[in-house]
Amino acid sequence: MNVKLLTWGPYRRSGPRAKMTNPMFIRLLRAKIHRATVTQTDVNYHGSITIDRDLLEATGLLPNEAVLVADCENGNRFETYIIPGDPGSGIIGVNGAAARLTQIGHKVIIIAFAFAQPAELSAHLARVALVDARNKLVEILQHRTIK
Repeated sequence: MNVKLLTWGPYRRSGPRAKMTNPMFIRLLRAKIHRATVTQTDVNYHGSITIDRDLLEATGLLPNEAVLVADCENGNRFETYIIPGDPGSGIIGVNGAAARLTQIGHKVIIIAFAFAQPAELSAHLARVALVDARNKLVEILQHRTIK
């Protein structure tokens, strides 16, 4: 029986044995701001979410980083990127078309992911910011992927 060599994806296989040549990546939670309150929306702005710089520093989130935003009030989810807001302002501003998916006063969860190889899992820590009703930092939680 003639077995064809497969060279696509993370595996290279010849016959019944498979050998991983390119390790796969696993998508993990990197950082999260939990139940922040939307303080402004601006449908005419060119896109993004504006986040208080203090919250960015606390979580390690970066300007221009892609994030998933989940609205706890209506279930809408959308992806956008971060623009830093004034430190201490408590701003969570949803801009552009995504402003139609939430409202001022809604609670949102802002989530960033990272890709890691299996060998990196034991060192991975996710940072979660818990905030009060005015988006002031209350607590930072760190979740280890593998204990």
